[in-house]
Amino acid sequence: MSISTLLEVLPIINAAGPVTRLSGSLMSDEVVAAMAEAAQACYDIAELQAAAGSLISDITGAESGYVTSGASAGLLLGVAACVTGLDPGAMNRLPDASGLRNQVIMPRSHRNFYDHAIRSVGIELIEVGISDRYSGAGVRDTEAWEIEAAITEQTAAVAYVSNANAQPPLPEVTAAAHKHAIPVIVDAAGQLPPSSNLKRFIAEGADLVCFSGGKVIGGPQGTGIIAGRRELI
Repeated sequence: MSISTLLEVLPIINAAGPVTRLSGSLMSDEVVAAMAEAAQACYDIAELQAAAGSLISDITGAESGYVTSGASAGLLLGVAACVTGLDPGAMNRLPDASGLRNQVIMPRSHRNFYDHAIRSVGIELIEVGISDRYSGAGVRDTEAWEIEAAITEQTAAVAYVSNANAQPPLPEVTAAAHKHAIPVIVDAAGQLPPSSNLKRFIAEGADLVCFSGGKVIGGPQGTGIIAGRRELI
């Protein structure tokens, strides 16, 4: 008996691409075989993550990498790292981020349902810019100087959501943030293909970048990767 028969659900024809609500992408026989092999043994997860991180580093050009339970989980972990650094006491307090650098700046036109993962850390999301271009009221969008002007002593990070129309350009955002030693975390969940994007965001100055593992990468739907600076990973 097939699993769909057992659960009394029907497979669908997915003509929309690897979107989450339609199960993401189909896994290749090679991926399924690797999962089946790995499931037959136990591993030291820290050692396994270190090995995976080294591979992610090679593929993305980042200093380090980490396997997560989805791109959203990567955003949550990445923002948490920016808030707490390497302080175990601060880590254990979250989502109580009082007394810590607890603000994350985001262009207003980048807001989306998935930024709940960022807010779950306990931070205050600071929206900047005017989204005239998206509302149809004009052509203006957030500019890099507005992000820089919003930076204060409470700023932990700048969050940037990559898509074909994202403004301002990422290199301008990273340049503005890095003037004040503020890290930039990029949500690139669905930004593959092209495969060149695996290296693009790090090359453009991102301190952390999150990808979905269950879309074009072709892994299980509930997976993702985060790549970036070693001290934040």
